[in-house]
Amino acid sequence: MSGDESLQRRQSPTASGPAGDADLVGIAEQVGQLTRAQGRMQALLDAVLAVGRELELPVVLREIVSAAMQLVNARYGALGVFAEGRTGLEDFIPLGLSDTEHQALADIHPPHGRGLLAHLIEQHEPLRVDDVPHHPDAVGFPTGHPPMRTLLGVAIGVHGRIYGNLYLTDRRDGKPFDEQDAAVVLALAGAAGIAIENARLYQRVRTSAEQFQRLLLPTLPDLAPFTAAAIYRPATAPDHHLGGDWYDALLLPDGACAAIVGDVLGHDLTAAAVMAQIRNMLRALLYDRLTPPSLVLDRLDDILHSITEAPVTTACLARIEPDGDGWRLHWSTAGHLPPMLLTADGRTRYLQAEPGVPLGVDTRLPRPDHTHPLTPGDTVLLFTDGLVEHPEHPLDAGLDMLAATASAHVGLPLDALCCTLADQNPGDGHDDLALLAVRTPRTGPGNGSSAAGRESTGRSRNPHP
Repeated sequence: MSGDESLQRRQSPTASGPAGDADLVGIAEQVGQLTRAQGRMQALLDAVLAVGRELELPVVLREIVSAAMQLVNARYGALGVFAEGRTGLEDFIPLGLSDTEHQALADIHPPHGRGLLAHLIEQHEPLRVDDVPHHPDAVGFPTGHPPMRTLLGVAIGVHGRIYGNLYLTDRRDGKPFDEQDAAVVLALAGAAGIAIENARLYQRVRTSAEQFQRLLLPTLPDLAPFTAAAIYRPATAPDHHLGGDWYDALLLPDGACAAIVGDVLGHDLTAAAVMAQIRNMLRALLYDRLTPPSLVLDRLDDILHSITEAPVTTACLARIEPDGDGWRLHWSTAGHLPPMLLTADGRTRYLQAEPGVPLGVDTRLPRPDHTHPLTPGDTVLLFTDGLVEHPEHPLDAGLDMLAATASAHVGLPLDALCCTLADQNPGDGHDDLALLAVRTPRTGPGNGSSAAGRESTGRSRNPHP
């Protein structure tokens, strides 16, 4: 290589020269922009998935606001959802306010959709404002409202129906919202509209399912001289609002009070329908056969095997019978939790005894009967496992919590006691629950000879085959 060539090469622009540095800076900026765009796109996809996986409407609404705030790094966010018929706001969810700001607005009604917000409601077009306080339409901010400089608003809807409006204010970097912010929030709004529509549909279906379930459950009849109360709560877990839990109580011709709780396996329409069938069959058998509870359950099991394809069912069937000057509990279980005895002075005891097999397992296996004396004013509690089961805690812990709550509220009327036990139940809501409480009279039944005679006559008239 000659000296001239060497000099020429040293003088030629290279990657380390001024022109090369400019190229590198440009490439770096492009790479940075692409990286930021990819990051924002991933954040948008994550937000869409987060919003879409929820079904409970309050959770969906908060998730929408939270996701939008994160996408554009906004300090404040709010979502106003129209009521049916757009007669006003059904929900208004503000996020980002401090405790002090919340307290300052505690007595302030949600916005009515005037001023800047009216533009968004009427036009349904994204709205960006760089200087809110000096905008000619900036009116209606109440005393105590935090100062807000910039605003980005988009309508939320699907299939031409507007559900509400999403408002974001004040980017944390102090810059006004730009077109990219508007574009990404508008994309989220499309997914948010579908999520709100799904949540409302789910809410309507759940409400209808709960109404259907309650129609299948009885209104307790007059059980005098006994008193009774019952409560049913559907599961809160998605797709579990229909269930097979049930309760029933009735006076029998021999003077005893029959009490039943049961749980059909499953959380669907089939479980609810089977529950109604079993309850009605059991009522008929109880009236027809004044036999020990175990034999009634055995006969019910035979019938279910013969004429239906019912799923596995657990049940506890009890009779509160006159017994001399007091009462006795006579019960049998089909794979169910034991009854709880709650005395008038607040003592609790689970009547642990040998359980029988659930219904629908094997009709050849016998079920044992058990008895326990009762005193006037005792309360017998029958319940399903949804009241005490929690996937993260042992069953004994749930049973202990239920007993402690019952003991602490023994003085409540039975209706209030059942509500309290259901409200404070140690379960996690993944399963529906049924609870039945029956209390013996404050006075004994006398010598009980008349009732005993009727029971004896009933048994001979209706022998179990």
